[in-house]
Amino acid sequence: MIIVDKENFEAEVQQSAMPCVVDLWGPQCGPCLALMPAVEELAATYEGKVKFCKLNVAENRRLVIGLRVMAVPTILFYKGGECVARLTGDAVSVESIKAEADKLL
Repeated sequence: MIIVDKENFEAEVQQSAMPCVVDLWGPQCGPCLALMPAVEELAATYEGKVKFCKLNVAENRRLVIGLRVMAVPTILFYKGGECVARLTGDAVSVESIKAEADKLL
């Protein structure tokens, strides 16, 4: 998984030729930390087809506000530089992430 921040978000996500899944997480967020190993497994499964990135909300507040993310965990799905889907809170599960990632292909 690629760690993104305000410095490389545009290059890694918005200008990516490959579809991207961005995992927004916080160090104080229990559900985020519980989900992370499964998201990292998905990243390995989709390697070469979908780029998986993670964004620490605590270190990138301005970027997170710009993305209109109000809660974590939030997963954003990008294709062609545009955010085409998002999952937030209780909607975030390994199954829902996989279903949305499949739609990007």
